[in-house]
Amino acid sequence: MSPTEPEGIRGRSTTRRWRNVRLRTLLIWLAVVPTVAMGTQVTLTADRLLEQSAQLRADVEAAERVGAPLYTLMVDMQAERTATAALWAGTEGAEGELRIRRAATDSAAAEFGRLADDPSRSFAEVTGQLGKLAAYRQRADTRSGAADSTLAYYSEVIGKVIQVYQQEFSHAEDAELAQASRPVVSMLQATEMVAREDTVLALAGPSGELGFVGYDQFVSSLGAQRYLHEALIVPHLAEGDERFYERVVGSADWQTKTRIENAVLSGHKDTDMGIRVPAEVGEWKSAHANFSVQMTTLNIDLARSVLTRGEAKAAELQTEVTWLIAGSGGGLLAVVVVVVFTTRSVLRRLRELHERTVTVAEDTLPDVVARLQRGQTVDPEALPAVSGDRDEVGRISDAFARAVAVSVDGHRQLAAERHGFGLFASGIASRTGNLVSRQLSLTEDIQDAFGHDEALLAQLMRSDQLTVGMRRQVENLLILAGGEVPDPHTEPMRVADLLREAAAEVEDFRRIERQALDETSVEPSAISQISHLLAELLDNATRFSPPKSKVVIRAELVADGLTVEIEDRGPRVSPERYEEMNGRLHQAPPYSVLAQNAHRLGLFVVGHLADQLGATVTLRRSVYGGTCAVVVLPAALLLPTEGEPPREAPAATPAAERIPAPAAAAEHAVERAAEPEAAEAESAETRAAVPESAADREPEPVAHTSAGLPSRRTKTPRHAPAAVPAPAAVPAPAAVPAARPDAAAAPARPALPERVPQAHLADQLRAPRAPEAQVPQDSATPEEVADAWADYEQGTQTVEEELRRDQS
Repeated sequence: MSPTEPEGIRGRSTTRRWRNVRLRTLLIWLAVVPTVAMGTQVTLTADRLLEQSAQLRADVEAAERVGAPLYTLMVDMQAERTATAALWAGTEGAEGELRIRRAATDSAAAEFGRLADDPSRSFAEVTGQLGKLAAYRQRADTRSGAADSTLAYYSEVIGKVIQVYQQEFSHAEDAELAQASRPVVSMLQATEMVAREDTVLALAGPSGELGFVGYDQFVSSLGAQRYLHEALIVPHLAEGDERFYERVVGSADWQTKTRIENAVLSGHKDTDMGIRVPAEVGEWKSAHANFSVQMTTLNIDLARSVLTRGEAKAAELQTEVTWLIAGSGGGLLAVVVVVVFTTRSVLRRLRELHERTVTVAEDTLPDVVARLQRGQTVDPEALPAVSGDRDEVGRISDAFARAVAVSVDGHRQLAAERHGFGLFASGIASRTGNLVSRQLSLTEDIQDAFGHDEALLAQLMRSDQLTVGMRRQVENLLILAGGEVPDPHTEPMRVADLLREAAAEVEDFRRIERQALDETSVEPSAISQISHLLAELLDNATRFSPPKSKVVIRAELVADGLTVEIEDRGPRVSPERYEEMNGRLHQAPPYSVLAQNAHRLGLFVVGHLADQLGATVTLRRSVYGGTCAVVVLPAALLLPTEGEPPREAPAATPAAERIPAPAAAAEHAVERAAEPEAAEAESAETRAAVPESAADREPEPVAHTSAGLPSRRTKTPRHAPAAVPAPAAVPAPAAVPAARPDAAAAPARPALPERVPQAHLADQLRAPRAPEAQVPQDSATPEEVADAWADYEQGTQTVEEELRRDQS
């Protein structure tokens, strides 16, 4: 690890890498690792067994190929050694016997040399010793040296032969075969000891005398062969070989052998030259010739038994390897099947859990949340339930079901809180609406009573427009509370009248040019909603465009219904900003958007109204550089106008023809209100055609006249002059009684726009108001008029303060 890398980071990195490994890969590795280990172990075991089987087969083959010539060589060397001793002792006829034995030894040595060609085995020692045979024969013929040294050479060669048997054919790597081959080697050694006894007795010759060395060799050979028979041969013989051995030992020749050996041990006589053996030694030769043949037969049988066992053991090892490979293959196949089945089962359950989770997360849970937001009930069967499974996958599924239940409970609580807030907001809107209705009624009464006063009439018109804006904000509050704006209309309305009604809701309505290019009508149930939607867009267009610029609204029939375009000359907006706003207008934005855009309630209200009407609202750049809002109303909301022929598209109506002269003069005398936050904090892009509520404007401060009465004054807008003086000469209103002296001389004024009380107010906001007493104009004193106006101003100020507290 580098000195700059903390140990904890390295540990987290390793954990992260392991977490990125797929579960399928981990399960496969979980099966592959023990399978490979098991396969490696089986391969090593099978290789060892096959190697052992091959070694056994090689030993059996070598024994069959070399063992018999080697055993023949040993027997011939023993016979030649005995004949050499007889020749050395001067026995009669020893020379002819020696020639025969030497010829047999040469033949056996040549056969052994031809077959023993494997350099990896220990046959080379025997071959090397046979190379000295000619020299020792010459010493025997010339009787040079001692007889013991010459005879010792033969014993050494025979000992090498027995050693080859012990090394090559004892099967030390297999305990069973080693146990079976032990009597064979012991029998060869015992036979060699008896042959040495025969050589020693032949060396005694006709004189019957032995040297001390020869006698010691006889005694040691006798003791060795008796020990071998009693300790290493008889206990390890098989049942059949043991019976054959007992027959050999119980024969007369073997008994003669034993008697002569005992006589030599106990009946010898010491002389000056050595040891004189007893006369019974003369019977040794014939007895030895008989039982040696039987012992040779037993040796051959034992050797063949070992070879048979070796062959069987080799075949058994091969069979064991076959069964091992087959069993291991079956075990591996079973492991693979179990792993595949387990992996598929686990992955299938995990896939089903994933699919259920995705279905709940993408379909069920959003549908449940939407139903809760709409105030509908939720079927518990549609939600995942806790199954109570104790395995890992089941516990994960239960944990997810509990998480979904907690989430649904949270959304249910939020829906209940929202419903409660909606009721609370509806109550506030209802109380505020009553105040607004009373204020509109009071304004109408004052207009009727004091319409002859030009200055007062202009202020009343200004107050009327502000009150209408307050009513629209109350309706916005109703929409935000989750309700709809009911429509009190019972008859269809022409599009031209609808545009006029929407424009009348805007404070700066004199800047709006209306163009109804087609003659059609709107369904009564949608008049208020459409009028409210258009009023929000018009209000935004007038407030965010130059003060003296016009805002054009035109309506025209298209293939999809009725299109209404509202075009202003406000600041430029970036395409990205248009795309963001249109995304919210094309689909009713969720209430979470309200928390992020609390200062733009108009966008929220327009989106929900368009969603309720099935209309589409699109904002785009105007050819004049401003913003054009395109509203497409569906054809289902339209009705053909009856009783009137289709008219040509009217030209733009001049503002002077639509607005009464006194109201126009009063409008120029009033300073335009502007929103300080929008002018200072928002850039030109964010101040584009985003529908905003009139309630976002700062309320105008309340001043007092010199008489102490409350009087409304507006702040001076940034881009408007501080004050525009009213015209000096104002015509008298048409509504003044004829008794006035100047009534005949005054020119006629245009009629004031008439308002239907509570025509656009929601059902929840409309309430019967108590009839107010009409004060006759001629009987009202100035003090009474001042008190009434003070009450009006105080009510307006109270409503504004309540709205300001609600918005903060």
